[in-house]
Amino acid sequence: MEELVIRDADVVDGSGADSYRADVVVDGGRIVSIVKEAAAAGCQRPRARRELDAEGLVLAPGFIDMHAHSDLALLRDPDHSAKAAQGVTLEVIGQDGLSYAPVDDRTLAEVRRAIAGWNGPGDDVDFDWRSVGEYLDRLDAGIAVNAAYLIPQGTVRALAVGWDDREATDAELEHMRRLVAEGMEQGAVGMSSGLTYTPGMYAKDAELTELCRVVASYGGYYCPHHRSYGAGALQAYEEMVELTREADCPLHLAHATMNFGVNKGRAPELLTLLDDALAAGADITLDTYPYTPGCTTLVALLPSWANEGGPERVLERLADDDTAERIRHHLEETGSDGCHGVPVEWETIEISGTGDPALAEYVGRTVLESARLRGESPWTVARRLLLTDRLAPTILQHVGHEENVRAIMRHRVHTGGSDGILQGAKPHPRAYGTFPHYLGHYVRELGVLSLEECVAHLTSRAAARLRLPDRGLVREGYRADLVLFDPATVGAGSTYENPRELPTGIPHVLVDGRFVMEDGRRTDVLAGRSVRRAPR
Repeated sequence: MEELVIRDADVVDGSGADSYRADVVVDGGRIVSIVKEAAAAGCQRPRARRELDAEGLVLAPGFIDMHAHSDLALLRDPDHSAKAAQGVTLEVIGQDGLSYAPVDDRTLAEVRRAIAGWNGPGDDVDFDWRSVGEYLDRLDAGIAVNAAYLIPQGTVRALAVGWDDREATDAELEHMRRLVAEGMEQGAVGMSSGLTYTPGMYAKDAELTELCRVVASYGGYYCPHHRSYGAGALQAYEEMVELTREADCPLHLAHATMNFGVNKGRAPELLTLLDDALAAGADITLDTYPYTPGCTTLVALLPSWANEGGPERVLERLADDDTAERIRHHLEETGSDGCHGVPVEWETIEISGTGDPALAEYVGRTVLESARLRGESPWTVARRLLLTDRLAPTILQHVGHEENVRAIMRHRVHTGGSDGILQGAKPHPRAYGTFPHYLGHYVRELGVLSLEECVAHLTSRAAARLRLPDRGLVREGYRADLVLFDPATVGAGSTYENPRELPTGIPHVLVDGRFVMEDGRRTDVLAGRSVRRAPR
């Protein structure tokens, strides 16, 4: 007898087709049978050792978070309710060009410092890996949800070239090509870049094109955080489309937004650019989060020249008064490349977390608010925070536009990605709320997407980009990565004031046929593993 039958579910299967009522049988981690309208037809109903009454619930494929920052959280937090409670059964990590493999001892120390704001310092993690394959093996020991990995181009450059702003030599480029090939062979699904973060931003297009050719040869895709989401956003999108066309590499645009005042109402221009490229045969997808503010680290706003050489050099420059004044001038007057070519507006920069608990008074306030409370300039406050907290502060950046968010999420190549940073006292609510917020706010309340269409965005489209032949749909033979939710009550519990509140209306989540969420509570099941690149 099979393990589980989910009875009388309203199946939204991930294809975009209309829902249907069915009994769904799960055994051995897979969906073994689907009996449609079993009760109405009066036929023999499937039986199993356990029966789950799904009356009034939607059964859908587990959601795929195409842009996650859980690289260390998956290892140190077995609970991981931030994602499991949302119905996420697979995360794509290694994002924005910076993560923890491949590395050597020196590069690992540098990367840990550089992205402590994203993932914490990692003092509670045993970094017993150096290669991509070893990191994936570590995930295979058991994690809350599944994870796929992108080779981080910035980390690769740090390992082969260092943190200097210069072109790679022929030997260094070959070293990078070899590192990317090894990572793909070991199971990575593609490569990411952070082209407003050092040292990845120092790579010219020719260098990126060569690395993308390697990725494409293994059937992977390129996922860039491109060079501007502000003053040069459209040109930056066009650059990525042209680069991947030249490399013949599939393109997935990370957190594809149009932000800052210069881009208000300009999402249709981006979508026209993408439609033209798709019509010409390009292979393009994108992900977004359903919120207007962005989230990053405070140090990321600095001009690229200030970040050259790595974290210790940044701190040296900030400590020098004359150099710090040059940084301020770029930030506030000319618009730094780290702030997407737009002069910083300190009233939009909210401190969301600090590494040092003694600095908690800054959290939840904009830099401008803290400056006014102290009778100081905003730059004085920001500089002190960066120095005292050794580059660890994270920020919310309130620069988005609702009309752009809605327009982009409707596009036919759109997928969902939380871009969720789990660190800080007040992280962005998208870390805990992205997927139920889509279903509750944008489907039920606003009708921006139909339920069937939205589920397809969050499941099968993402699985297709990842080239996963047995995930993303409710189909016989597919893996039983499933979510059951109440369409009348599903919604994000997380808010800007209480960002770690769990969602409502998602009682059950299964990974590999095992309940990781049951009756709204996290179980102790660690059914997640690495999801490695499928052979071509």
